[in-house]
Amino acid sequence: MELPAYDLKTLFDQLGLDSEDNAIDDFIEAHPLDANTKLIDADFWSPQQAQLLKEWLRADGEEAVMVDELNVRLHRGK
Repeated sequence: MELPAYDLKTLFDQLGLDSEDNAIDDFIEAHPLDANTKLIDADFWSPQQAQLLKEWLRADGEEAVMVDELNVRLHRGK
C-alpha cells in the first residue's frame, strides 16, 4: 500500500486554497507573520482552516512537517 505524499500543495488543497506553486508563494508573501504570532492563531485562517492545521500538528507525522514548513515560510515571508 502506498502512503500519501504530503507537501505544501497537499496542505493548500486541504485548506481550500489555490495550490499552484506561484499561488503558494504569493500567499506566503501576502501573509507574513511576526515572531509573536503562532501559525494557528493567524487572523487570516477560517475556523475550519485553523482546526485542520491544529489537527495536522497534533498528528506529529508527515502532515506536521508540512505545517511546520508553512510556519517557517510565513514567519520569513518567503
